[in-house]
Amino acid sequence: MGIGYATIMYDSEAVVSEGIGDFAACRYDGVEIGLGKAEAIGEAKLRELLDEYDLDLYCVMAGWLNTEEDLQAAVDGAELAGSLGANFLGILPPPRGVVDDDTFADWLDQIGAAGKEAGVTPIVHHHFGAHIEQPEEIRRWLDEGPDNVELLFDTAHYYAYGDVTEGIERFADDIAYVHLKDIDPPAEFETHVENLTAGKKDYDSIVNYIWAFTDLGKGVIDFSEVFETLDEVGYDGHRTIEIENQKDHPLVHAKENIDHLRSVTDR
Repeated sequence: MGIGYATIMYDSEAVVSEGIGDFAACRYDGVEIGLGKAEAIGEAKLRELLDEYDLDLYCVMAGWLNTEEDLQAAVDGAELAGSLGANFLGILPPPRGVVDDDTFADWLDQIGAAGKEAGVTPIVHHHFGAHIEQPEEIRRWLDEGPDNVELLFDTAHYYAYGDVTEGIERFADDIAYVHLKDIDPPAEFETHVENLTAGKKDYDSIVNYIWAFTDLGKGVIDFSEVFETLDEVGYDGHRTIEIENQKDHPLVHAKENIDHLRSVTDR
């Protein structure tokens, strides 16, 4: 089990020039990178950087599944993820209303098959305003999807739909990977959640939800409880901090977030 950091705040050039070195300097164990960035950097260069800084690649996160082209990118990305030695290929479900259930089921089947062939585990990321959003939807698609598709449990994305520690207990047997993410809900947060769940193309609700994400310890999630619950249910996989709204001084945030995590846990 290791603690990783996601490259979401770095563009592909900055991942090479700063990001990987930043994570190593902050004593992270691993990294998560978007598929587009991994492709832009190139397999050889990315492998060189990971080896140089002694970091593991936990997850390659494919883009949103909006179209058949997005699906093909994810299917093709499984081979790259496996070749790089990543444990997981992350799947972002389509936003609500983009595809029907039959289409999404077929897409999951194709990604599951590609993951199996590449030796990488596809993990589905429940996400606000998406085809897999609420606990009942998580359960349904884990049950109905391919056997090798498992769950990426995200603390902040689960918060809007249920108690985070209860969610960990509920999906203990399905969680393959964890995003550690904090959230500071704004006024009328429940209304924004309801709008997105209803599939409304509500820009205000999307913006308010996205900007509610914050650094660990600046929101409402108790990460000491999260770690305690993960330990209690026997989860011993990787846990990756994902920060996306702090574009200025990303190294500072990488350091502050791992420091906060270490201050509330024994890791």
